Amino acid sequence: MSKVLNVRLTDDISSRLDFLADKTRRPKSFYIREILVRHLPEYEDAYLALDRINDRNAKYYSTEDMEKILDL
Repeated sequence: MSKVLNVRLTDDISSRLDFLADKTRRPKSFYIREILVRHLPEYEDAYLALDRINDRNAKYYSTEDMEKILDL
């Protein structure tokens, strides 16, 4: 199932996207989708990491503790 998303772009970004679409004869939506597919996982990972850092119940280990646990 597909969903439609409206996005407000600056004039500069819109012009750049228009230029790219014209030169490659691909729709602008192709590039928006590609950018999201490539970069969304990075944002997801970053926010997951922040959630883990801010978790008050998290247990943290020093390098020395980890070396002992892993028998290094």
